[in-house]
Amino acid sequence: MRSFLKYLLIFVVVLFIFCESGEKKLKIGLIAPLTGDVKTFGESVKNAFLLAIEEANQKGGILGKKIEYVICDDKNDPTEAANAAYKLINQDKVNAIIGSVASKASIPVSEICEQNKIVMITPTSTNPKVTIREDGTRKIYIFRACFIDPFQGKVAATFALNNLKAKTAAILYDVGNDYVKGLAEFFKTSFEEGGGKIVLFESYQKDDVDFSALLTKVKQVNPDILFLPDYYTKVGLIAKQARQLGITATLMGGDGWDSPELPKIAGEAIEGGYFTNHYSPEDPRKEVQEWVRKYQERYGKIPDALATLAYDATILLLTAIEKANSFEPEKIRKALSEIKEFNTVSGKIVFDENGNPIKDAVIMQYKNGKATYVTTIHP
Repeated sequence: MRSFLKYLLIFVVVLFIFCESGEKKLKIGLIAPLTGDVKTFGESVKNAFLLAIEEANQKGGILGKKIEYVICDDKNDPTEAANAAYKLINQDKVNAIIGSVASKASIPVSEICEQNKIVMITPTSTNPKVTIREDGTRKIYIFRACFIDPFQGKVAATFALNNLKAKTAAILYDVGNDYVKGLAEFFKTSFEEGGGKIVLFESYQKDDVDFSALLTKVKQVNPDILFLPDYYTKVGLIAKQARQLGITATLMGGDGWDSPELPKIAGEAIEGGYFTNHYSPEDPRKEVQEWVRKYQERYGKIPDALATLAYDATILLLTAIEKANSFEPEKIRKALSEIKEFNTVSGKIVFDENGNPIKDAVIMQYKNGKATYVTTIHP
């Protein structure tokens, strides 16, 4: 019996050593809102992420390993996003995370990734707090593929002042959404600094559906611009109610407008509305047109900015892993931080000291129910 136990113990030890010294895997997590109020954003991000992974695996993977992945739905909810991050890190043992989409979800995920020293790249979260703490210090494991809201707000305000010759603006925003509230404040600051006047700055709650009281105030001050920095579902409701009340102000917003669902919700109310965005499928650059072609062939539709940024973020991560020649999070982080310039579909990325890309923005306008390119704004 003792001999048997001895050999059994040796077998267990050898098996343990073998498992511990086995080949390491590359596993990437994706967090996105696949259900909930912005599920079209999540679908776009997931599609592009999978396309990038499939392309890499068809070429043999990264560092000779096929890429594995785990996808989690955060429902566009901060708590769900945090739970997804804990699961990916502690249970699935991912090497890095792509996501999430909305800033309110990405901020708690970024804090968890930073604590656990796991690299995270958000494709689309534009609030500055994703990559910096409340005290202003940098979260060194957190990066993004999109520009940030101070730049986006300035671009929108400058276009309103210089191109639309606006002198007054009203702003309505969701007080509980980091992205919406931040973009509203950055637009306000830039519009006022440019000589414009904010005649109304009012908030609403996430679950509000009747905006008649707020819009009555808007009608009374009669602004040139009504700035709505929310996601397409809420913007569609507000735009429709604004036009029904007889408000004629030019509608403007941010990248949360980029969804084919917006014209379906708002109808004619959104016609002529302008919004800032990260790319246009009408851009003649070879990288853009090749991307539009292959995404359309794969999914039967033109990629929006969410898909484009998710593809860019995934390719950026895979490139950093190759440069690091390692699957270790610390080495991946170091490789990312050392990238000086990186050409992506959405434009050339140059990281600032906080892991935020310095890149172009585009102005889009809804015409005949479709988002059309207007102009490109440089940093």
